[in-house]
Amino acid sequence: MESRVTVSPPSPARSTTITALQARTSTCAVSQNSSGEVRATVIDLGVGRPVTFLHGLVGLNDHWEGVVERVSTRNRCVLFEIPLLQLRGEDCSINGATRMTVEFLREYVREPSVLVGNSFGGHVALKIALEHPELVAGLVLAGSSGLLERTMVKEITVRPSREWLVRKIGELFYDKSLMREADIDRAHRELTDRGGARAMVKLSRSARSDHLGEKIANILAPTLLIWGKQDVVTPPEAAAEFREKLRDSRIVWFDRCGHAPMMECPELFADALLAFCLELDERQAKAKGG
Repeated sequence: MESRVTVSPPSPARSTTITALQARTSTCAVSQNSSGEVRATVIDLGVGRPVTFLHGLVGLNDHWEGVVERVSTRNRCVLFEIPLLQLRGEDCSINGATRMTVEFLREYVREPSVLVGNSFGGHVALKIALEHPELVAGLVLAGSSGLLERTMVKEITVRPSREWLVRKIGELFYDKSLMREADIDRAHRELTDRGGARAMVKLSRSARSDHLGEKIANILAPTLLIWGKQDVVTPPEAAAEFREKLRDSRIVWFDRCGHAPMMECPELFADALLAFCLELDERQAKAKGG
C-alpha cells in the first residue's frame, strides 16, 4: 500500500533504560489491517550521525537498549519497531517491510544513516543498500538473513505452546538466562492468534525465498559484520559468506554468543559500532579534504 509516514505526538517509552536517556518516542502509521492502522514505534535520542536500528521477526526496540545507551552519547540513535506480526496482505513480506523502512528513512531520518540490523532487520538493511544506496552511510549486520538461515518457523503450529516457545527462543541465545519472560509471554500471545502465526510463517518464507546471492557484491556501503560464534540460526558460515561477497566489509566475532549479540554482548557491540562510526567519520573527512 502507499502511505506517507506521519509521526504522532510523543508517547511514553516502554523501556526504562531508554526513558532514562530522555528519548523522543512516537508512533507512525506504516500499514493497514482489518483492525485499522498498523503503527510503528519510533525512539529517537542523541545527536550526530544517524544510526537506525532494525529488529528481527520477534524483536523489539527494547532489545537494543544496552547498545543504544552507549552509542547515543556520540550519535543520533533512531529505533524503528514495526509490529511485523500485525502485517497482512502484500505488506506482510520482506519487500513490504523494506518498503516501509525506506519510506521512514526518507521522511523521518532525512539523511544517509548507518543501518544496524539483526536477523530479518539485517536482511531489510541489505535490500535498502542494494535498492536505495543513497539512504545508507554504512551497514552493521548481526545474524542477518539473506544468504543462509535455519529458521524455527518450519515447526510452528497455529497455537504453539509456551514450552515450545521457550525452547525455540532459547535457541537464539548462547546464555539461556538472558531470555526475557516478557518476550516469551508476548510471543505466545501474538502467535496464539491465528493471524499472527500466519504472518510469522509468511514473513519467514518471503525472506527465505529472497536469497540475495551474488547481488550482494553490488553493495558498496562499508559494512561491519557482528556475529556470535555460537549462532545456530545464521551460523558462522553465513557470516563468512557475507564477508566474501561484500566488497567493503570486516567481521567482529563474539565468543559465547548466539543470534542476538546486541542482547548477549551489548558493551562489545556498542564498542564495535562506535569504532565503525568513527571510521566512517574519518573516511568522510578524508574525502572532503581531497
